[in-house]
Amino acid sequence: MSLVPVIGFVVVALLAVAFAAVPLWRMQEKKGRALLLGAIALFMLAIGGGTYFFVGRPHLAERAAAGLDIHELNGLVPYLIQRVRAHPEDVRAWRYLGQAYMAAGDPRDAVKALAKLIALTGKGDAGVDTAYGEAMVADNEGQVPPEAEDAFNAALKADPKNGPARFYLGLAKAGHNDRAGAIAMWQSLLADVPATAPLHQILVDRLAMLTSQGPGGAPNPKAMVAMLAERLKADPNDALGWVRLMRAYTVLGETDKAKEALASARKAFADNKDAQTAFTTAAKALKLE
Repeated sequence: MSLVPVIGFVVVALLAVAFAAVPLWRMQEKKGRALLLGAIALFMLAIGGGTYFFVGRPHLAERAAAGLDIHELNGLVPYLIQRVRAHPEDVRAWRYLGQAYMAAGDPRDAVKALAKLIALTGKGDAGVDTAYGEAMVADNEGQVPPEAEDAFNAALKADPKNGPARFYLGLAKAGHNDRAGAIAMWQSLLADVPATAPLHQILVDRLAMLTSQGPGGAPNPKAMVAMLAERLKADPNDALGWVRLMRAYTVLGETDKAKEALASARKAFADNKDAQTAFTTAAKALKLE
């Protein structure tokens, strides 16, 4: 049900009452006050009748009002709940309900709604399968449970280029200590991600961590720093990367290299005042000058 008629009705009614009530209230005669009370009574009847007309049943109007009163993105959740209860086969309502729950930060209920959607439609919709897997990951504090892996694999089968599915499957492989599998998955994804996208840097950092691990599986900090330095040498247009490199060299006690990184960063961003300010701030914090 659309909210536009309800909201429009209420706004018009409020304007009408304000238009009639303000001049009447200024009257001192009893007749004027009586007219005011009559206008208010008519307003209340109009609101009650209009709400009943648009919503259908009084208790639903009460739930709808509660939904609209909250300061979150799930204002339509009460309506969607009523919709799926009245029409449990409505796949669009289940899909919208799952999306609304995720937007409201409620992944657990999003999982339930999307599970019902998949039960109705079956797997094979890459968008739905991915959303289902992401909801389970969010509900498991970033871990990829087996059910989420199944959902991402189904999404990848329907769309071999599905980015989120490839990212989370790489994360699952890393969690299973399948370092080679995770590297292969993320490297293939990295090739399809624009260099300016935030995911690009996330993938670069995660791949650096995986490829720099020693025989025991623990990260090798020096190897990671060396990889970052090589990356910046090949592509110096990463201001935050230069700051990370300066900080990393300082932590390792290699102050001279940190100063060299500072000089290289300033040279790469010679015409960027904001970057220069960031470099100066970092240099002072790290006591490089």
